[in-house]
Amino acid sequence: MGKGKGKNKQSEDRTSKTNHRGANGHHTRQNHKHMELRQHGHTDTKQSFPVKLAMWDFDHCDPKRCSGKKLERLGLITSLRVGQKFQGIVVSPNGQGVVCPDDRAIVEEFGASVVECSWARLDEVPFNKIGGKHERLLPYLVAANQVNYGRPWRLNCVEALAACFAIVGRMDWASELLSHFSWGLGFLELNKELLEIYQQCTDNDSVKKAEEDWLAQIEEETKKRKQEAQETDVWMMGNVNRKMNELDIEDETEEEDEFQEGDDSAEKFGLDSKPVRYDNLGNAIESEDDDEAVSKPIHYDSLGNAIESEEEEEEEEEGQRYDSLGNIIHA
Repeated sequence: MGKGKGKNKQSEDRTSKTNHRGANGHHTRQNHKHMELRQHGHTDTKQSFPVKLAMWDFDHCDPKRCSGKKLERLGLITSLRVGQKFQGIVVSPNGQGVVCPDDRAIVEEFGASVVECSWARLDEVPFNKIGGKHERLLPYLVAANQVNYGRPWRLNCVEALAACFAIVGRMDWASELLSHFSWGLGFLELNKELLEIYQQCTDNDSVKKAEEDWLAQIEEETKKRKQEAQETDVWMMGNVNRKMNELDIEDETEEEDEFQEGDDSAEKFGLDSKPVRYDNLGNAIESEDDDEAVSKPIHYDSLGNAIESEEEEEEEEEGQRYDSLGNIIHA
């Protein structure tokens, strides 16, 4: 009985191990690596590159997102130990000069290397124990990777190596290296204009000058956009002059309303509080006599002339007659 139980237990162990294998009999982890290679058109686990690539990996990054570790899985880059030096170009935050087209001969003969570390943990990196004779900084470039997209200088390992190749004029190597990443070629497109400017330079000083000019241009464009944004905000309010006129009209209307509200307001601004009277022809009557005249009806003869005296009024009442020319016919 004891042996039977042991056999069953061993069988269960073998079954559980088999469950971790894929349909092709390989472990799931191994299948994942094969799938990753097939996505980029590779069938071998180890790839070759025209020049030597190396890195000092300090395990600061997430292995799933680390471009250096992916290049290592593809067999394209070699990990170096602390204390080892590299003969080619070393792209490092500790560099004194920048990568320039004059570095092409060094790159083509000895290759390029990077320091795989976190930007937030640079103080943990023993730069005095790594590097080489040709340590370089990268000039202003913008990241296209999924972690730091659009951020200047925040390039990951593969972007740093590709930038080095692109600046020295080896765009073919830069494209080949970035092609292993879904977002990779977007880095070259994002920095196309700037990379072309760097490629036209020669040494460290000319690249630095081009970088300074580019940054000055960015600063000027930023100021212009801010100014245009402020002007746009003002014009979005509508026609400012029209709004001022509307405010003036509203103020005048308010004043007129105030004048109509009571005698005090009218007297304050020198206006007469007495009601204005008009005769039958619409003329304003200013004097008291005219005021009395308004109270009396004004009569007109057949020609439209006002009859002012009482005698003329009596004559009108008696019925004066006129000829065809308007002359009075005396009795």
